[in-house]
Amino acid sequence: MRKAAHVLSLVLHPVWMPTLALFIAFHIDPHLTFTFSAQGQRVLLGMVFIMTALFPIASMVMLWRSGMVSELAMPVRSERIMPYLLTLVYFGMAYYLLRRTPNSSTTLSLFAGMFMALAADLLITWRWKVSLHMTGIGGLIGMVLGLMLVHGVRTPWLPVLLLLAGALGTARLLVTDHTPAQVYVGALIGMAATFGCIIYGVYY
Repeated sequence: MRKAAHVLSLVLHPVWMPTLALFIAFHIDPHLTFTFSAQGQRVLLGMVFIMTALFPIASMVMLWRSGMVSELAMPVRSERIMPYLLTLVYFGMAYYLLRRTPNSSTTLSLFAGMFMALAADLLITWRWKVSLHMTGIGGLIGMVLGLMLVHGVRTPWLPVLLLLAGALGTARLLVTDHTPAQVYVGALIGMAATFGCIIYGVYY
């Protein structure tokens, strides 16, 4: 059971969530892709993957090898501050590049929501440990709910994501020292941030 929980935590690691969010959004909502060819969409996905997945992973490995982080899983709350801060910088860079292309305002709102969720997790982590995994999956749920409400999107992704969120929350309780409250708060932050930004058209 714990091995399966570890595998699920790796497959649904938060570093994959921005790329997965954009991939799902592009495939379920044509309002976001009418200005891009299929090749243009792949270029955007590649850019987001590099900035929000590869760069944070490389930074975590360097911090681990330098001794600033004891484990790549970062079980110690205080060790999460620097990786979170670097990831926030990479998110800001990705958002800037997205604004330099003719993206839909809804796409920008989605990334503004993810940026706000990560910033909230960073602030909370100064005092309390919150599940970034659940913030990631919660952000996907909030995104789908927002697109359903704003653009009338109909998709089977919502029940799938709800099931995955339940499984991931259970996995985080099994393989980490997260409490149920930390799991619930993480999911709520992600869902509220992306849903709220998409619904109210918040972007910078």
